[in-house]
Amino acid sequence: MFGIDVFLREHTCLKTRRIGLITNDAVTTTALIPVRQALLEAGFRVEVLFSPEHGLQTTGTDGEAQPHTTDYLTGLPVYSLYGPGLGPPEDLLHQLDLLLFDLPDIGSRFYTYIWTLSYTLEACARTRTPLWVLDRPNPLSGRLSLAEGPMLDEAHLSSFIGRWAIPVRHSMTVGELAVYWQQHRNIDVDLTIVKAEGWPREAFFHDLGVPFVPTSPAIPTAGTMFTYQALCFLEGINLSEGRGTAYPFRVCGAPWVDGVRLARAFNQLELAGIRARALFFTPLDGKFTRQLCQGIMLHVMDYATFRPVQTGLSLIYLLRTMYPAQFAWAPYPTHVNLTGANHFDLLTGQAGVRQHLEQSPDTFLAALPALLAVPEWGFMP
Repeated sequence: MFGIDVFLREHTCLKTRRIGLITNDAVTTTALIPVRQALLEAGFRVEVLFSPEHGLQTTGTDGEAQPHTTDYLTGLPVYSLYGPGLGPPEDLLHQLDLLLFDLPDIGSRFYTYIWTLSYTLEACARTRTPLWVLDRPNPLSGRLSLAEGPMLDEAHLSSFIGRWAIPVRHSMTVGELAVYWQQHRNIDVDLTIVKAEGWPREAFFHDLGVPFVPTSPAIPTAGTMFTYQALCFLEGINLSEGRGTAYPFRVCGAPWVDGVRLARAFNQLELAGIRARALFFTPLDGKFTRQLCQGIMLHVMDYATFRPVQTGLSLIYLLRTMYPAQFAWAPYPTHVNLTGANHFDLLTGQAGVRQHLEQSPDTFLAALPALLAVPEWGFMP
């Protein structure tokens, strides 16, 4: 059971409260009913909705500001938290008795919904608004042994794709992150976590027996949640990460790549749990729009041993060494980074990753385990 299912069953006494809800179309009950609809049908007094990046309908272009709107399903006003501001407006919070947060996460530091939560924690602390997080399983599992760095250099690379110091693969739920930040950042917020029931921490999404609902435009399948953390690094270089194809974050390439040669070199690395095959593709938008590209498609063979961050940075190493004349760092402009500068560093969270690739590529793979290590990451609420 998701947190919303538990909330509907156990907290009927809150039906008279004036409630705000941070949500989008990707979050449903286990019966696939949109969360806001389920709350209203159960008699809860939901008065206003807030939506994150990609908007309430999860159709907004990556990095594009979203407007305030009206919900097509309930008629409620919807205030964008990826527009004029990044957290709920305090004047609206003062009009509420309770704010609910229910958004999906895919276990990655650079997936922005968790940073909407970070701004929400601070806003609720300032207005003394009780915040309840309706929790969901981490689809990449809650095994802390699978967490992968680098840890974010918060002093130099804090952004909306990594605001506070956590690993790239954090292995925690949204609710656990909320408690972690409340305690470790001393946020004086009235916080309640409604935990998911029946979730073994070691389980991956495909073990849960629940339908997959796409969490944003470029996460169309459950498998994409795993390869996203590997290929998202390509946003910061001049290669396609698969946007504009049917397989975003599962394929990558460029017109100047030899896919057969790249697939062979990648597989020779013998990375655990992952294989690549060569393919051709033509993006309909994004990088290399309507240009024939060669590259590879990633296939996860073993979810328990696959290390997506190691995989992605090893691939960057191959591209840097195989195509030195064509390879280049690239900007990635968004609403929260208008120039798109330093995007690769913002993704990795450590400038040293790029610097090592530039200055000592021959030793990069040997240095990678130390870059990915997160020995201090072991908090459990």
